[in-house]
Amino acid sequence: MSSPFAPLFAHIARYVPLSAAEADTLQTYLTRQTIARKEHLLTEGQICPANYFVLRGCLRTYLATEKGNEQTIQFGIEDWWLTDYASLDTQTPSQFYIQAVENTEVVVLDRRVQEEVFSRLPQLERYFRLLLQKSTAAALFRIKFIFSLSGEARYHHFNSTFPGFVQRVPQYMLASYLGFTPEFLSKIRAKVSHT
Repeated sequence: MSSPFAPLFAHIARYVPLSAAEADTLQTYLTRQTIARKEHLLTEGQICPANYFVLRGCLRTYLATEKGNEQTIQFGIEDWWLTDYASLDTQTPSQFYIQAVENTEVVVLDRRVQEEVFSRLPQLERYFRLLLQKSTAAALFRIKFIFSLSGEARYHHFNSTFPGFVQRVPQYMLASYLGFTPEFLSKIRAKVSHT
């Protein structure tokens, strides 16, 4: 039987074992949600209700600066989880937005059932711990690159690490994520296309 959650189960299986019976159990706690391009899953001031696994599409987390600009913090594409853990765990208002960059479909693991899921399927605690470790390491590397590499070097590193992704994201969002202006990104791309 093909499950609507098959991509998630395949992702989990890369980290921890999950039997067919356990996958059936997990499936009873999950829902799917479709988000139209530019629609928000979360807005600043809301309490984050869930953890989201991207089945197809692209999400981004961003914040609004004092000047009213959008600063992109992270992206989530197929096979990635995205949430605001600070808001989710403490049940306090989020300081971030989560928005669909493309028409997106996600698996939703609601906070209200999460502890019961971990109680019934304890290996999922290990799964999420391993993902958080990878995510934390990636965030630290991103901070290192922002402080230690030139803007041009950051673009080339991102482009070589995530080929194809650069074409999926609007230029202003990518520039914001990499820490520079869209105009600077245009100059880098123009230089690349002339070499």
